[in-house]
Amino acid sequence: MKALFTNTYESDFVTAETEKPSPKKGEILVKIHASGVNPIDNKIRLGLSPYASPVLPAILGTDLAGIIEEIGEGVTDFKVGDEVYGLAGGVLGLQGTLAEYTAVDADLLAIKPKNLTMKEAAGVPLVLLTAWEGLIDRAKVQKGDKVLVHAGAGGVGHMVVQLAKIFGADVYATVSSQKAEIVKSYDATPIDKNTTVDDYVNQYTSGKGFDIIYDTIGGQAFDNSLKAIRHYGQISSCYAFGTHTLATSSLRNASIHGVFVLRPMIGNEGRKHHGDILKETTKFIEEGKLKPLIDPRTFTLNNAMEAHKAVSDGSAIGKIVVDII
Repeated sequence: MKALFTNTYESDFVTAETEKPSPKKGEILVKIHASGVNPIDNKIRLGLSPYASPVLPAILGTDLAGIIEEIGEGVTDFKVGDEVYGLAGGVLGLQGTLAEYTAVDADLLAIKPKNLTMKEAAGVPLVLLTAWEGLIDRAKVQKGDKVLVHAGAGGVGHMVVQLAKIFGADVYATVSSQKAEIVKSYDATPIDKNTTVDDYVNQYTSGKGFDIIYDTIGGQAFDNSLKAIRHYGQISSCYAFGTHTLATSSLRNASIHGVFVLRPMIGNEGRKHHGDILKETTKFIEEGKLKPLIDPRTFTLNNAMEAHKAVSDGSAIGKIVVDII
């Protein structure tokens, strides 16, 4: 099969022919049609995520959508010919998705929504799973909650906004002025990212603070979350990697949840939960309640390096996806 290899950190991809994998017990062989690209993929390529980086040379790529070509021993939930999607590899010892085929733990996958293209489906898994873990598994969003999402038009953010609406929350999202319409299209309220914390807390919560805040940016946005949460509120963050003083939120008795969506792949724990979440997601998508925002540009294995750059240079509108076929 054709695949892209990363031989050294910070280097360009190298195209090579390598042996097509065979599915082991509990695995399925997927012919990959599209590979979603996330900021973490680029960080891994640059050597900036040592907790997730594979031993080089390696095939990177985390998300996939494709068709099952072979079933391994013990797999009963899928059959040859099924169209599937999932957060499937590209970390530590797991082969990534910038290749024509991969053998994947069946627990990580779900049947692809029928109303999405392969490209659209490949843009869903990592950002959706990150959103779900923080908003539903940890913060336990309820109908009527006031939810604030930092960067509500971003990859994870646009999924948090839509999930919160599905679960009946009143949703607000910080966003740049040029992306405010994206948030409005989800029936949520955009807040200009330059608005002060005091101003938007007073305007939208009468000074009480939000019930749930999902931070997808880290840094100052996380610090702002500590100030904007109500007493006994819930803060989830997928980017709280800096140094922060928690005194403000501690005085409010707020709970803080760190989200690291790669953990099931790295630690081989909770993989089936990821597959189960994606099954629920398929229902939401097919019912028209949730839709991925996909960057309109075309990337292939031939220019996948440009796709990696695009997830970090601020040019993306929605998810970047590489077409394998």
